[in-house]
Amino acid sequence: MQAYRANLLYFKPAGDPRQSAVFESDGLLVVGPNASGTQMVLAVGAWQALRPRFADVPVQHFKDRIIAPGFVDLHSHYPQSNVIGSPAEGLLPWLENYTFPEEKRFAAPDYCAQAASFFIAELLRNGITTALTFATSHPASVTALFQQALQQRLRLITGLCLMDRHAPPELLNQPSRPGGLDATEQSLIDTEALLQQWHGVDRLGYAITPRFAPSCTQAQLRGAGELAARYPEVWIQSHVAENHDEIAWARALFPASRSYLATYADFGLMRQRAIYAHCIHLDDDDRALMRSTGAAAAVSPTSNLFLGSGFFDYAGADRAGFEYGLASDVGGGTSFSPFHTMLGAYYVAREGQSKTGLSLSPQHLWWQHTAGAAQALGLAGVVGNLLPGCEADFVVLNPQATPLLSRKTALAGSLDELLFSMIVLGDDRLVEKTVISQNHGAINAAPASPPGR
Repeated sequence: MQAYRANLLYFKPAGDPRQSAVFESDGLLVVGPNASGTQMVLAVGAWQALRPRFADVPVQHFKDRIIAPGFVDLHSHYPQSNVIGSPAEGLLPWLENYTFPEEKRFAAPDYCAQAASFFIAELLRNGITTALTFATSHPASVTALFQQALQQRLRLITGLCLMDRHAPPELLNQPSRPGGLDATEQSLIDTEALLQQWHGVDRLGYAITPRFAPSCTQAQLRGAGELAARYPEVWIQSHVAENHDEIAWARALFPASRSYLATYADFGLMRQRAIYAHCIHLDDDDRALMRSTGAAAAVSPTSNLFLGSGFFDYAGADRAGFEYGLASDVGGGTSFSPFHTMLGAYYVAREGQSKTGLSLSPQHLWWQHTAGAAQALGLAGVVGNLLPGCEADFVVLNPQATPLLSRKTALAGSLDELLFSMIVLGDDRLVEKTVISQNHGAINAAPASPPGR
């Protein structure tokens, strides 16, 4: 067992996410291993109230620091770390000119390993302890990322990117050998093999991963849906309704479906543990479909602003009642930092709902990147919070990390003012340590070398 004394930030298990945060000044977090050795939260609360119960437990004191749940990133692309900040006119030109050329490099296992090492290091350096991310269409890219996540004991979910048309030939799913199965059949066999090899190993999870409907034939989507039915415990991830040109393309390719989103439902790919990135241009029927199937949206504000895709409709999502959470969407997204993502979400909500005057509260923003994102993944009470029974993933934040942060946070007269100061002014420097529940030596944030250098 181990105890940590600091200011504590966590969330009530139920209630309005706009005001569900709990801040315990001079608190105590007590963790201990379960039967498999995973460190779990045993108790959380005021130092003076809990210390007598745990008098024999060693205490690490983080004076003037804040212990908060590790961040949960609902959508990113590990092969796109080198693509961040690439100029383009919009989503489709950005894919053609930058993303696809970079992803071709993942045919080389050594390159996959370098990229995976960098990506995991960046997640941890920025306080992200759970991530749902894309690999490429190369099985080696999946293996490399799972191996690195396993080494760091990160909770990570990924899968082979399914794309058997409308991409450069080098990126289409490939048959295993000349004269063997066709690429579509092979991609589904590879998906199932990787799923069986990695899902449930330590804290790893598998996601059935059609890149987006236009990149997949009907046969591939049908096969993905059949796998999803056979393995209901795994995740599904894809993209939908990000860009008007993309939507028009999807509608032309799948005219029998009611909408772009409905295409996934028609192939059995909408259910709980299905995460769809963006979900910007949905109508009320689409939102009702999200709710009725239990699918969730990964809101990617910095990517949507950078590519000019549009604004996620928070009011519409709340009215329909479907789940959502925040995502970096690296590398269309412009930063690994959860603070940049939360600030982007604030901008998106203010601008996108300017007529209604919607303003996301700092507590709601933080919830979306921790407990709310965990709930969207079907992992509420497992990650994204510091309540008893949660895995003990957390970050140690230093509100004095920069002169301006120190000056501003010292003036905070409420929890919302404190949280908003960190959201607006924070970056990786605010994250002093990232601690993983299965490795309670604290991980010191340190930059890694970019892949290929």
